[in-house]
Amino acid sequence: MTTAARYLDVSTWPRREAFEYFRGFDKPYFNVCTRLDAAPLKAAVAARGVGSFSLACHFVALRLANEQEPMRLRLEGGRVRVHDSLQGGATVLRDDESFGFAYLEPDTDWARFAAQGARAMAAARDRTAPFEPRTEHSAVVHFTTLPWIAFSSFSHARNWGLEDSVPKVSFGRIEADGARLWLPFSVEVHHALMDGLHLGRYVQGMETVLLDPAPWLAAGC
Repeated sequence: MTTAARYLDVSTWPRREAFEYFRGFDKPYFNVCTRLDAAPLKAAVAARGVGSFSLACHFVALRLANEQEPMRLRLEGGRVRVHDSLQGGATVLRDDESFGFAYLEPDTDWARFAAQGARAMAAARDRTAPFEPRTEHSAVVHFTTLPWIAFSSFSHARNWGLEDSVPKVSFGRIEADGARLWLPFSVEVHHALMDGLHLGRYVQGMETVLLDPAPWLAAGC
């Protein structure tokens, strides 16, 4: 059963003035880069014995995006659509150094997410799945990983002809620092739809979960 699309009443939205101001910008996106201590998550994945560390990063980031409404807002024909749930669209490196796209289904159960994600990643890697950017699909968060670079800033390719308001999340190369494993983490969002406060809450959510990720990976969570 298809659920009817839901839109914000912008006329009563407290952010109406900021929305009207930023949506006309040539470059209305803003980006933050930080680093997260991924050591507890890596240990929790190993202890649970299910899935990969990389998929666990996607699991936490996608689940938090689904829990926070600003991350589910999208521009659609001049209106602000509120998606009920989001997929994750992740880039996957192939053996021939090209890449494909894997689509990760939202799930609060880590074992189910890890199993579906592994299948999707494998299909993208061996070309079982077609090269399918799905540019018309906005109920998604775009993910990419650069395991070669411990970046401190990040910028994404953009098609200015599209009404693209999909958040873009990037993971970089982990750097060991004593007991800590610093993971570069970048998030790019559309300023017409959210401000630093909202993005800050998302990043703080990542920090909080990564301090104690075991409950999120527990069976039946």
